[in-house]
Amino acid sequence: MSTQFRLPLTAAPTWGRDDFAVSAVNSDALARLDAWPSWPEGRLALVGPAGSGKTHLARAWAAQAEAVIIDATGPAEAAPDLAALRGKAVLVEDADRRGEALSDEALFHILNMAGVDGGTVLLTGRVAPLAWETSVADLRSRLNALSAALIEEPDDVVLEAVLRRAFAQRLLKPDPDLYPYLVSRLPRSAAEAIAAADLLDEAAADRKRELNKALAREVLGDFEGEESE
Repeated sequence: MSTQFRLPLTAAPTWGRDDFAVSAVNSDALARLDAWPSWPEGRLALVGPAGSGKTHLARAWAAQAEAVIIDATGPAEAAPDLAALRGKAVLVEDADRRGEALSDEALFHILNMAGVDGGTVLLTGRVAPLAWETSVADLRSRLNALSAALIEEPDDVVLEAVLRRAFAQRLLKPDPDLYPYLVSRLPRSAAEAIAAADLLDEAAADRKRELNKALAREVLGDFEGEESE
């Protein structure tokens, strides 16, 4: 079982495209996102596991498109004003895990607005729209026809880039061989990599130690050879 780090992030997230690490696991999704505003029917779903970078890409697109951002998992009081969305770019985050903020009927109407009066919709989710649950037949047909761009789990290139950015944001300069050491052991998640950087930052400061493999082994544990789930 892989080690999991459950620490709050100390650095504010940044969503700039220049900060996004491109590799084979996300290049196709990036190209499809960049095809905007020529998405089929003005709609696209950006799909990937937690920590894969889909929120990063989605928020970068939202800034470019001046999109209204809807958190589908929010409370009822965060429900969008559907009439005000007509003709606008809309980002629906976590559309596959809809809560009280976004009913099935509301999502159906948002999808119908895409392609009308310049409107466009980007949705994010952890699984493909074909697997999203709904009891609304019309929404089911829209989801089945929705074009999806897939981001796979982070590979070594992405994880190392995330770690380098995390340490740079903290003004830290680890030993160069720390990166391959961490990449070979961390879970395939950008969020977990940032949490590990937080933990090592704190440990280096508290123990007045250099940021290197020896410290990482003490703090994170030397779990080389352990199998991931």
